[in-house]
Amino acid sequence: MRQNDSAHYYLGVDGGGTKCRMRLADQNLTTLGEAVSQTPSNLQVRNGDAAYAAVMELIGPVFAQAGLDMSCAKQTHACFGMAGARMKSARIAFAARKFPFASLKVVDDIDIARAGAHQGKDGAVLIIGTGSAGLGLVNGKRLQIGGWGFLVGDAMSGAILGRKLLRKSLLAFEGIEEKSPLTEAVMEKFDNQPDQMMAWSFDNPEAKKDLLELQASGFSSYQTAPVPARPTDYGSFVPLWFDYYEKGDPVASELMEAELVSIDKHVHWFTKRGAKAIAIVGGLGQRLFPILKGRYGDLLVRAKSEPLSGALILARQAREKD
Repeated sequence: MRQNDSAHYYLGVDGGGTKCRMRLADQNLTTLGEAVSQTPSNLQVRNGDAAYAAVMELIGPVFAQAGLDMSCAKQTHACFGMAGARMKSARIAFAARKFPFASLKVVDDIDIARAGAHQGKDGAVLIIGTGSAGLGLVNGKRLQIGGWGFLVGDAMSGAILGRKLLRKSLLAFEGIEEKSPLTEAVMEKFDNQPDQMMAWSFDNPEAKKDLLELQASGFSSYQTAPVPARPTDYGSFVPLWFDYYEKGDPVASELMEAELVSIDKHVHWFTKRGAKAIAIVGGLGQRLFPILKGRYGDLLVRAKSEPLSGALILARQAREKD
């Protein structure tokens, strides 16, 4: 193991709902080591204990991969972009835990996505995936919108889009609204039995399976109550919706218009506050990018780098400010 007492290192973490990624870099942000843990690292899981376990699990391997002695952690400046860090109290509590680094900055995962998308410079990002949110930096001022979760927010998200599709399919099946090939395809997935869709929403088999795996691994407390469908379960209907949209399905087109109206509102919110470039990230956002590019032109850009690179950029910026 090598050691350089005069060097500074940077460490970034991208902590998500299903896994945790860590990258160690030198002063030029050149990657020295990287590791992944298939451990949920949302700060809301077990009050941050799961995220802490995931991060601590990766520190040793990533320094070993870089050929560095663990004592070099004292010369390392870290930035963690964590799911569930929208809540200020969760960020503060996690940063207060015991870590071996010279300095640590804990931010929302959208912060590292934005930093990566614009290489740390001004600009906004819209996350349009299973969930949705927006974050911008305009003249150094941080501007955040959304990110409030499936139950009360996530207006642009695939999860909300999927739920709307299921609701319209039920209404069409009952003759309250017009049916289409798309609504019929959705109902066929439930054997044209509305009660099967209702059971799927109340006690979802995939959600229950995943919860049992988390319980077995010690990352969730034991429970026997029904496990409702999650945002990702509703979002799983988005590919079907998009396929039928491309075929000209009227219900799919109606849902597309509603989706674009929601995105319009978010884009306008940022342009009204001076944003000159908006990057689109997330699976649904990437699928919609050609449509959005035609709608907004040069205002929309592709992300320049991934969120994990953004974490390293923020770690270096934080050190330079000190």
